[in-house]
Amino acid sequence: MNLEIRYANHPNDTAKYNTEELREHYLIENLFQKDAINMTYSHVDRIIAGGIMPMDQELSLEAGKEMGVSYFLERREMGIINIGGSGIIVLDGVEHTLNSREGAYIGMGVKSVSFKSNDKNTPAKFYINSCPAHKSYPTVLIDLNKAKKVSLGSDENLNKRVIHQFVHPAVCQSCQLVMGMTILEPGSVWNTMPCHTHERRMEVYFYFDMKPETKVFHLMGQPSETRHIVMGNEEAVISPSWSIHSGVGTSNYTFIWGMCGENQTFDDMDFVDMGDLK
Repeated sequence: MNLEIRYANHPNDTAKYNTEELREHYLIENLFQKDAINMTYSHVDRIIAGGIMPMDQELSLEAGKEMGVSYFLERREMGIINIGGSGIIVLDGVEHTLNSREGAYIGMGVKSVSFKSNDKNTPAKFYINSCPAHKSYPTVLIDLNKAKKVSLGSDENLNKRVIHQFVHPAVCQSCQLVMGMTILEPGSVWNTMPCHTHERRMEVYFYFDMKPETKVFHLMGQPSETRHIVMGNEEAVISPSWSIHSGVGTSNYTFIWGMCGENQTFDDMDFVDMGDLK
């Protein structure tokens, strides 16, 4: 298991970063590689975001010295969404199938977690978010039918989309993790605009369903000091609580969002007036 450490950054420092430095601190690349577990551990609320793509072998989560525990979920919870072919997660010896666009919440205390694909020619791609937990809640399998759906946007504003809330109080119990998937309709390219911040929670966005020639311009930074990161398919970006998190693509796309922090209230947001953006 590969685990990269990212430290928290002050907004005044971030305002001075050039393109290379912004990408170094906030962009997460190369999530899915053959028979590899690639994780990024952010000191912003200690979230872990990562990608797992088993092909020829079953892959198991490990704790390692960086986490200071004997197994990965000893003091953590985790959300998973599979964006690839059909796969299997094995939890303490029990197998659960996750097809494409299906997910799961896994509670604290599950000792053994491993992943495998049903067909190595169309491998599963398990995207995960994990954060510290204080209580063990039951494992729940979540597909698009079970997820809570929220339709937003309009054709006129190029932001028509459906939010699928996977790990959410309306769907399952969790300690602090909230996680879901937003699907933009053809012809829509904007997400989360007008934008917002939420001082009480951080967030990670993971963009996918993109063609090689398309890009998303992810907007970040304080409302009066915005920056952007150009992102390609299957890349993620860390968003601290002080930063806006919005994006516009050269075509429609899908993204997975994961949050952790002080609360689980989805609409606890500090909205930014369009006139205040700079």
